[in-house]
Amino acid sequence: MVDMTDLFTEHKPWGYYTILDEGNGYKVKKLVVKPGSRLSLQTHLHRSEFWTIAEGNPIIVCGDIRKKYSVGDYVLIPKEAQHRLENDTDSQVTVIEIQNGSYLGEDDIIRIEDDYIR
Repeated sequence: MVDMTDLFTEHKPWGYYTILDEGNGYKVKKLVVKPGSRLSLQTHLHRSEFWTIAEGNPIIVCGDIRKKYSVGDYVLIPKEAQHRLENDTDSQVTVIEIQNGSYLGEDDIIRIEDDYIR
């Protein structure tokens, strides 16, 4: 039997994401960030993101704010805001991300800082 989530999972140096659903103007992802890892400091020109913390205690950078979050907390990442998701703990972090915008392709990522030189 094939696990259908494997068909929509993309592995990254920081962990992985799985696309849970998508439609006209929206996409829903599950992001899993490995202990001690972080995503690039980035921005998007065509979408906003809404993050809900499902597991762990990440640090989220959005604009000039850098703050530790807990399960059940949520953050709106406005279009064009510089942002980053960090996991400085010994346990994985899971975030449910809802993207909204006119274009939701992965090439709408402008990396400002990247630990993995992409």
